[in-house]
Amino acid sequence: QVQLVESGGGLVQAGGSLRLSCEASGRTSSSYVMAWYRQTPGKERELVAGIRSGGSTYYAEPLKGRFTISRDNAKNTVYLQMNSLKPEDTAVYYCAARRAGSTTYDYWGQGTQVTVSS
Repeated sequence: QVQLVESGGGLVQAGGSLRLSCEASGRTSSSYVMAWYRQTPGKERELVAGIRSGGSTYYAEPLKGRFTISRDNAKNTVYLQMNSLKPEDTAVYYCAARRAGSTTYDYWGQGTQVTVSS
């Protein structure tokens, strides 16, 4: 089992920045693909960004240029740097992990709330 714990959420004004962290514990592996998703009430959870074991990244197209995902395998931690935040970025942000080659995310964190005020 892998446990994921997010931190770093909070309230920020539009135009501000936040950095989310996701620490993995348990049977972790640097080969896992890690990702950030977000969800707002009444909407489906949507992909924000992902990072493969080798460090290659992918993003939801609308978020490219404002959000940056990174990982520190030595610390079993994944980060999401969010800049130029907008009120529409308000959501619960979730960290997820899946084995390389798997098409579904096997492990999820409990989520951290990000609220962007206008």
